[in-house]
Amino acid sequence: MAAKLKVFTWSDGFHAFTVATSSRPKALEAWGSKQDLFATGLASQLSGGPDYEAALASPGEVVERGLAIDVGKIGKAKPAKARGPSKAKAAKIEKLQAALADLDERHQAVRTDFEEQQATLNQARQEAEVTYEADRKSLAAALKKARA
Repeated sequence: MAAKLKVFTWSDGFHAFTVATSSRPKALEAWGSKQDLFATGLASQLSGGPDYEAALASPGEVVERGLAIDVGKIGKAKPAKARGPSKAKAAKIEKLQAALADLDERHQAVRTDFEEQQATLNQARQEAEVTYEADRKSLAAALKKARA
């Protein structure tokens, strides 16, 4: 059994967009909206009028009526634009992602180099401490012997 159609509408101030669907999410999808227009109060369910009749005549298709432009004219709305980026934007995104990956790789190499240098410095410091302690012990013994 097919779901009962309901008619939903919203307006951008210039046009009223109306669609006959079985649910609010399907209406939002038909309008191409990423935002819940019902939650913000911009969209509502419609119960009569010329937009209601036009929407029921073509279920699932968005009907557009001019409010400030082409006032009163009722017709099918242009389909929602595809959500994907343009070819130029996709190429730019791909180039930036490659640059970011390259930067991360170079940064990791620099960090590894710093860690190796730090390990070398730590070893040299430890050797210097051992040498200092041995030399100090030897000189302290020589000083004690000279005073005696």
